[in-house]
Amino acid sequence: MSAQRGREIVPIDDPADPRVADYVALTDVALRRRREPEQGLFIAEGERVIERALRAGYPPRSALVSPARLDAVPTRFWAVPPPGEAAPPVYVAGPSVLAAITGFEVHRGALASMCRRPPLDPARLLASARRVLVCEDLVSHTNLGAIFRSAAGLGMDAVLLSPRCADPLYRRSVRVSMGEVFAVPYARLEPWPAALELLRTAGFEVVALTPAPDAEELAVVASAGAVVGAGAQARVAVLLGTEGNGLTDEVLAQATRRARIPMAHGVDSLNVAATAAIACYVLGIRC
Repeated sequence: MSAQRGREIVPIDDPADPRVADYVALTDVALRRRREPEQGLFIAEGERVIERALRAGYPPRSALVSPARLDAVPTRFWAVPPPGEAAPPVYVAGPSVLAAITGFEVHRGALASMCRRPPLDPARLLASARRVLVCEDLVSHTNLGAIFRSAAGLGMDAVLLSPRCADPLYRRSVRVSMGEVFAVPYARLEPWPAALELLRTAGFEVVALTPAPDAEELAVVASAGAVVGAGAQARVAVLLGTEGNGLTDEVLAQATRRARIPMAHGVDSLNVAATAAIACYVLGIRC
């Protein structure tokens, strides 16, 4: 162990060292999906993502880097810990040891294990939101990360997830979102789909996105007067369905409006992440 300007630097030579257990088998999706929520942690990958997690107030547990990339640990990581708490260690390991620990070649400079925060209450979240995305059974971490990035950049206030949706704090979701999962508050809705009643109780127009030909065009739904309370005070929730099958009939029945994105060249629909980006633009910053 060594110290640099008050920093706790811990060399790691053995991939089985229990001190780096947070980082073991990062490519094992089934293991990580179970283990990380149970242990109250998630992994941030890369200097920018770590910085955004720290800025959002997620406490660090530790970091893991190669010797050449020690500078990739953000300065904010080294902030003075609260009284009575030890500073989070930074573990340093060579490329072969890093690969043996994580299961892949680490190219993004640094990994950090961060503490999760308690789940948000959806009713309290909705109390202050005007634009909300609601995702049903999205299982792709890539799609979910892209959706959070669109939500953050295009004016959405919150994301609500069905119980079967992927974990927004899983490493791939965080990476695809470029850390924007930390910028948008989210909560899980249970029981599903009965809990969607919270949206109507809170005064939201519930818009289901569907390729059905009898649905209204999204631009029409977003036009002045088409959305309940249209304008600055309008409250709109956009329902997005699972990859492949889209929204279930039970969820479609909960919607107050159904909207479609007109398609060309015989294409029936877009990827759910692309659909979300268009909906966020049309119903978010433009509405």
